[in-house]
Amino acid sequence: MSRSDALSSLRLLERPERLILASKSAARRAMLEGAAVPFTVHVADVDEDAIKAQLTDHDAAELAVELARAKALAVSRHHEDAWVLGADQTLAFDGGRVSKAKSLEAARARLAQMRGRSHQLHSGAALARNGQIVWSGVDTATLTMRDFSDSFLDSYLATEGEGLLSCVGSYRLEGMGAQLFEGVEGDYFTVLGLPLSPVLAELRRAGVLMS
Repeated sequence: MSRSDALSSLRLLERPERLILASKSAARRAMLEGAAVPFTVHVADVDEDAIKAQLTDHDAAELAVELARAKALAVSRHHEDAWVLGADQTLAFDGGRVSKAKSLEAARARLAQMRGRSHQLHSGAALARNGQIVWSGVDTATLTMRDFSDSFLDSYLATEGEGLLSCVGSYRLEGMGAQLFEGVEGDYFTVLGLPLSPVLAELRRAGVLMS
């Protein structure tokens, strides 16, 4: 082997594995960027409502994982030899699954119902490669809302606006939504929408990150 061929082979060996995030979530992008993870974004085209309708026997935690797996697979099929990270978050409250509010009026009603009570956020993640799931997992956080006033609720909705409709709980803990709570049990990154530590561990095993 010539010296140039040897150098080319060495560069191929040293080239990091490629990671694609199959999510449009700004919070998930920010988490990966903050952790200095190299990635590109390809939003998964999946019908979440159809998946939820098919999995009515799944609890909220199981559903979060299945949605993450579906997103990872949808993108992985179009990107050979890349690692694809899918993620999703579900909310469990009062014995049932909660979906994103369709309007600010619905968000107001939901938040009024949850104040003074606890609910669970389940953040699921999955890694796929060559159209196959190679890892998936979920982490859960329990959040307790304080008994806030109607005046605060009105001010909160007016300040945050329709951006809340993209959040399953109609709040962002990294924003004014932090004022809704009196206690949070669990990992902060899980609340934001990604079980970051387990994901980073899998990315190290995959060769996307240095071990």
